[in-house]
Amino acid sequence: MLYDGEAAARLERAYATTDVIVQREELRRSLRASAGESILDVGSGPGFLACELAQEVGASGRVVGVDISSAMNSLASRRVAACGFGDRAEILEGDATALLFADATFDAAVSMQVIEYLAEPDAALHQLARVLRPGGRIVIIDTDWDSLVWEATDRRRAARIAAAWDEHLPDPYLPRSLAPRLGAAGFEVSEVRIVPILNTAYDATTFSYNIAALIAAFVPGHGGISEDEASQWLNDLAELQQQGRYFFSVNRYLFTASRP
Repeated sequence: MLYDGEAAARLERAYATTDVIVQREELRRSLRASAGESILDVGSGPGFLACELAQEVGASGRVVGVDISSAMNSLASRRVAACGFGDRAEILEGDATALLFADATFDAAVSMQVIEYLAEPDAALHQLARVLRPGGRIVIIDTDWDSLVWEATDRRRAARIAAAWDEHLPDPYLPRSLAPRLGAAGFEVSEVRIVPILNTAYDATTFSYNIAALIAAFVPGHGGISEDEASQWLNDLAELQQQGRYFFSVNRYLFTASRP
């Protein structure tokens, strides 16, 4: 899935919700960034995490965000400037599988909702191991979309839409294979835990409300889904909210590892 201007704006709204703010807090809790560190944010997206990390590393530290999407990088660069962190954070366009940094450049790295989008995840993990200093840490969060629970009046239609949404990324089930992949790349995994998202309301303050619009824009033409079906599905979510029956849950999985 390519994040052009419109898709990037939709994702930015989703990442501004409390649900994803909490997710970033969990990532930072596991990373334990400290003043003066140099941190790489792979797949920096709209730049929320890069700004938060820039606050933690302080004026003597450095945060570099890398993303393949120019639309995302524009959002992130504006956010970094607005936060006043231009002296310690920069956003670069680049490919996670071919990082343009020297060996042992960074103290730590983070990647949130990125590795599952890569056609060559193992290449990216090896690149991350290469650019980390000995003892360097990494925290990765990705989703296993089999964990999705989303109430629907027409459950067959909802299941078809979920299956069509799986086509937006190469590996919708990446977390179940991530620990051995990290080991093969030379990392030692120290932590694996769930970071769930649960919504019982359908409104603009929730992750599921914002991701639903992104899904509805993507699925027509995939898995035999029509634009009418996608619209009907969205309408059903709103009706479930009116009826007090709305429910959404998905599990994201956090991995902490280090380079020996």
